[in-house]
Formats: sequence, structure tokens, C-alpha cells
Amino acid sequence: MNATQELLKEKLQQALVTAFGAEFAGVDPVLVAASNPRFGDYQANVALSLAKRLGQQPRAIAQAIVDKLAVSDICKPPEVAGPGFINLKLTTQYLEAQLAAMQADYRLGVAEAKTPKREIVDFSSPNIAKEMHVGHLRSTIIGDSIARILEFRGHDVLRLNHVGDWGTQFGMLITYLREVYPQALTTANALDIGDLVTFYKQAKKRFDEDEAFQEQARLEVVRLQAGAEDTIHAWKLLCEQSRAEFQVIYDLLDIKVQERGESFYNPLLAKVVEDLEQAGLLVEDQGAKCVFLEGFTNKEGEPLPLIVQKSDGGYNYATTDLAAIRYRIQNDHAKRIIYVTDAGQANHFAQVFQVAHKAGWVPDDVELVHVPFGLVLGEDGKKFKTRSGDTVRLRDLLDEAIARARADLESRLTQEGRQETEEFKANVAKVVGISAVKYADLSQNRTSNYVFSYDKMLSLKGNTAPYMLYAYVRTQGISREGNVDFEKLGTDAKILLQKDTELTLAKHLLQLDEIISEVEQDLLPNRLCEYLYQLSDKFNKFYENCPVLKSEELIRTSRLALCYLTARTLKLGLSLLGIQVLERM
Repeated sequence: MNATQELLKEKLQQALVTAFGAEFAGVDPVLVAASNPRFGDYQANVALSLAKRLGQQPRAIAQAIVDKLAVSDICKPPEVAGPGFINLKLTTQYLEAQLAAMQADYRLGVAEAKTPKREIVDFSSPNIAKEMHVGHLRSTIIGDSIARILEFRGHDVLRLNHVGDWGTQFGMLITYLREVYPQALTTANALDIGDLVTFYKQAKKRFDEDEAFQEQARLEVVRLQAGAEDTIHAWKLLCEQSRAEFQVIYDLLDIKVQERGESFYNPLLAKVVEDLEQAGLLVEDQGAKCVFLEGFTNKEGEPLPLIVQKSDGGYNYATTDLAAIRYRIQNDHAKRIIYVTDAGQANHFAQVFQVAHKAGWVPDDVELVHVPFGLVLGEDGKKFKTRSGDTVRLRDLLDEAIARARADLESRLTQEGRQETEEFKANVAKVVGISAVKYADLSQNRTSNYVFSYDKMLSLKGNTAPYMLYAYVRTQGISREGNVDFEKLGTDAKILLQKDTELTLAKHLLQLDEIISEVEQDLLPNRLCEYLYQLSDKFNKFYENCPVLKSEELIRTSRLALCYLTARTLKLGLSLLGIQVLERM
């Protein structure tokens, strides 16, 4: 099934060539969804941009295009409006035919990519020996959703977790644990993650204040890099312990990601520096090896270098990221590499990408993309913290969301006089709580900060996960009340569009492929959230205005089919956000 907008665009381009000649082939017809339904469904604004080139009035140009526009199988007769807009209104017959095609397609009309690519999504990236906190929430949720959407479009997606599992912090932590808790370095699970985090903080304090300890920690890093058996064993135990804790959160959030930490690239770092040197890009500055870049200056306006090897011979994040780019292109054969990190790292990635391009490591058919996101704020508008001022642990945040969803459910059951099993209540609370957190994040434009509010995200009203889940539950309620098995309606159950609310719902359903295609390109999951919110809203209006089970036959089957198509679309759309549906709430 062709996306309607794409089909109309092709027809307009053909009309442009027929009306004005072959030199107008490929001209963008500037086709957009109409801002006001009174003017139709789509509007082409190309005539205004051609006025100077053709030396004609835009209205005359628009009329000439309309005269050659063959869209009678899709639209009512096109109209020229205002200074030269071409308004297009889809016919009911076309909409019904498109819905029939959508019904019959298990992918709901969303085609697979014509040229599937190997794509890498780098997301989550917590640090070993530290607990995942609210700062990891956005990268994990946004990265997972982007990966799901790309996978659905048929791309070969490698989900990578670039874990901080190497470097100075391990020398510091291992040195400290040798003193205060040596069994943690020889015995698996001798510490729980909370104790490990406490020891890490104490080790950092000691490192900052005690020069002798600092030197000892550096020597431990050297032993780690040299592969000293006892240090490597201790390092592996610390990594395993953190990994197990991360997995608890990934399981709770239903996240699949393959760990490939900084340590993986460690053997490749010397070659990165050597090759940059051979390419003539390295400059020695105060003992450090750097690449000076275009467009980056410090506060004094002096060129700002990217350091790839420190004066003491050590490497840093930039060196590791450069090694990762090379490995991902040469060994993973990636054609698009997507980094989902906070906006504060935008400069770092701009610099690293520029160095990789300058070094000739990025072929023309490979795209490096930084997907930045804003901060999670508390309701006071400041960075989200606990009352004591600590960073909020991600585990605590998710547990609290589930607990609040459970309390809301218990209250509703009491009001309705309903009895439900413990299993039902636990499952609903978990799904609603986790979905609320995910959706509250994904529904924001990721580049903005957003305010974290349990009350808002758990509300049954507005652009929230519970509102979306409830719309799906409503479709299932119709099935139960009418004792109707949606699947037995058959994909050929004819949908007849008679009422305005039916037409509005139908038109919205048919935009699914366009929305998913947009998100695939711009990597903004909030577009899909907005689509699903509008779908839920339009379905609820349809439900209120169009009797389903009490309608006479043909109309009853048609409306049941429309309910089922809405349910399938909601379920698919929410699954691409990492949200599972409920049959009852």
C-alpha cells in the first residue's frame, strides 16, 4: 500500500511536467497535510514558489497544475484557494479501499525499507560500580524505541551498550577495596551494588585528597592495562556484579541491548593515535597529542583541540570513541551509527565525528548521528534529585511508579466495587507504571528538558500512557460485551464510512506509514506518541458518536472492523515505543 502523501506527490510532479515541461521534473510540490479540515486533507503550495521562475501569478500556475492533475481515483476535484494553494480532499471510496488494504496486511500498511541498512544504536551506557540513575532513563528508553522502529522497518539493527568499564576509576576502586574489603576482589557477590557504590564514593574522596593513594591507584591502572592476573580477576568480578544489577532494570523495562564496553576497544587505541599521526592530523600541545578542529574555540577565542593521547601517555573517551567508529564501520559494516546521549555531549561528538571524517575513516555512504536529549527535571524546575539532594536511582523511580499505579488501581477497584486477583493487580500496576514512565519521556521532543511528575504521567486523561492503554482496553471491552472474536471478522470485513467521526478516524489510521517513515529519518519518537494520542482521541469520539454493537448489520460489522483496526494500530504503535497493552485495566 502506497503512502497517500507519497502517491499524491508523484501525481503532482507528473502534472508539473505535463503543464510546464521536463525541466520541472523533480520539483518538490510542497505537499503538506492541511492545517484545517475545512480546506481538505492535503495542500500543495508549489505554485507560490514557481511564480518568479515562470513569470506568472501563483493562482494561474496552480490552475494549470490542477488542469493536468490525474487524481480522480484518490480525491474529489482539486480546488485552487487563496493566493495559489491547491487543496485536495480524499474520496470516501479511496479511504475505504485503503482501509481494506491496511486490514489485510499484518504490517498495517507499513512497508519494509526498500534498501535495508546495517544500523547501530548506541544507548543506555551506564558505568560499572555505579547504579543506574535517572540520567540513564532517557538514553535507555529513547534508544530502545529508535531501535524498535528501525527493526520494524526491516533494518539490521545492532543495539550496543557502550558501558564505562575501563580506566582510572577501576584503579581507584580496586586500590581502595584492597585496603578495606579485599574479599570483594576475589569472591563473586561479596558486596551488593549499594555497598559497591558507597565504596566507590569513598575511593573517589580518597583519590581527590590523598596524593599517595592517587599514585597507588595509577599504578593499579597500569597493572590493569598490562593484564595482571589478580587485577583482571578483581575487575571482572566488579563488572559482573554491576552487570547483574543493570540486567534487573533492563528486564523491568523490557530492554534488549548487547554490552560492548570501553574495555573492548582498549587494544585498538594505540593504532588510532598512530594512524592520526601518519595522516598528519596530530599536533603535540603541552605534551599531549591533539587534533585541532574547525569551528571549536575556547573562551579566549583560541582553537580548541581534541586530545587523543594525554601527556602521561594515557587515552581518553575521545580515543575510545574514535576506535569504536572505526570498528563499527570496518567490522560491523554499519551504514548509520546513532549515538543516544544527553545534549551536554553534543560538542564531544561533533569533534569526534569531525576527526573521523578528516582521517578518511567515514565512507560517503556512512552516516554518524548524535541523538541528543534534554534533562529530567523535578516539579521545582531543577534537576531531578531526591529530597536529600542525591541523584535518583532508576530502580527507585520505577518501583515508585509501579507502587503509585497499584494505589490508583486499588482506589478505582474500591470505587467500582470490583474484585480482582492479586496476579491481575500486580500485572496491571507493573504495566501501567512502567508504561507511564516510558511514555512521559518519549512523548516529549527529546531535545527539550521535561518535568517528571508521577501524577501527570499516571493520569487517565491527556497525552499519557494510561489514556492510550485505556483506549485499547475499550476496544477489547466491545469485543467482550458483544461476544465478538475480532479475528473471526476476517480481514475482508468491509468498512463503510458514513459519519464524520468515522471518516476522521479512518484518515488518521491511514497516516501510520507516513509517521513511522518520518521517525525512521528524524529519530523523534514523540511524533509517534502524538499520532497515537490523536488516534486514541479520535477513536473515543467515534465510540461516543457511533453505536457499534447496537447498529444494524453491515454497519455493525463495519464499525467492529474499524474498532479492530484501531486496536491493532494502537498495539503496534505502543509496541514500537516499548509499551505492552492490557486487555483489561
